[in-house]
Amino acid sequence: MKKSLIALAVLAASGAAMAQSSVTLFGIIDTNVGYVNNVATAGGGDTNKYGLGTSGASTSRLGFRGVEDLGGGLKAGFWLEGEIFGDDGNASGFNFKRRSTVQLAGSFGEVRLGRDQVPSYTKASSYDLFNQAGIGQFMGWSAWGGSNQTAANSNNDANGVRSSNMVSYYTPNFSGFTAGLGYGFDEKSDAVNDKKGRYVGGFVAYDNGPLSVTLAYDEKSALTVNGLKGVDRNVLTLGASYNLNVVKLVGIAQQTKDDRPGLSKGKNNAYMLGASAPVGAGEVKLQYALYDQKVIDSKAHQISLGYIHNLSKRTSLYGTVAYINNKDASSLGLVAKGLGNTGIAVGDNQTGVQVGIRHSF
Repeated sequence: MKKSLIALAVLAASGAAMAQSSVTLFGIIDTNVGYVNNVATAGGGDTNKYGLGTSGASTSRLGFRGVEDLGGGLKAGFWLEGEIFGDDGNASGFNFKRRSTVQLAGSFGEVRLGRDQVPSYTKASSYDLFNQAGIGQFMGWSAWGGSNQTAANSNNDANGVRSSNMVSYYTPNFSGFTAGLGYGFDEKSDAVNDKKGRYVGGFVAYDNGPLSVTLAYDEKSALTVNGLKGVDRNVLTLGASYNLNVVKLVGIAQQTKDDRPGLSKGKNNAYMLGASAPVGAGEVKLQYALYDQKVIDSKAHQISLGYIHNLSKRTSLYGTVAYINNKDASSLGLVAKGLGNTGIAVGDNQTGVQVGIRHSF
């Protein structure tokens, strides 16, 4: 009898603990049939590429997140998330490089530790109508000839949108105002430049009714840009949107500036204007971007048209057509994951098409 009572007490205590915590499996599978022309070849010519691709409307992903209620408004949690390549089943393996954080949240806001999107990108990128995915996406967050990926240091993605070894803080909402701040440690991983891999940046935002405005700034230290080492890069981004219900207007203005040792500053400016409108069970999106690459005195123009048709809350069909026009020394190519290299020759133009299905769970 006593053993039964003890067992019941243990089960009751276990049930109470489980009621205060939860773990969720989530993800997105986005696979498409794609086509891109004028892809540069090793022999100096060009070719057309077509086949099955991934992440045309949203980045495919698989993740686990959990939260524990500690009482008094305090919560602890974790988030592990990795990218899925539905076209080949992650032939190169699966990892949690999209996000791997542990966090503590309460009335003070939220503190995260680990690898994550940098705060400056998290909010500012939300104004891209194409979700930073597929051939239609705004490419202001490009590597611009830079990389911080070496065998000794892989703190930052080449495009700087994520950082490892990062501490970040997000404020609560103060009457529509929010902010975020992050610091990525370099951890002295490079014997030549002890700042390599360091990140610092953040954003302030205001969201009230139909209006949203964000100002973001970040700095990455000791990048290698076009073979030149020790380059410090800062990015300033202003994004905004206004929802008129019948149409949503968005815009981004961005400046990427490189402090290059022994040379003048290198600068790349990017601008985007877009509009989306609900149509029946779907949404039509039109977006224009200008990439003013002052560092090479060249420009590129991109126009993207897309439609998403929602079959349910979790499943949708989509189609995107995009065109990029490179001027002078510009060689920006459309992003079509799964088709391999889609780079183009200097001054060439490129057209791409993606038709696919997206399912979230």
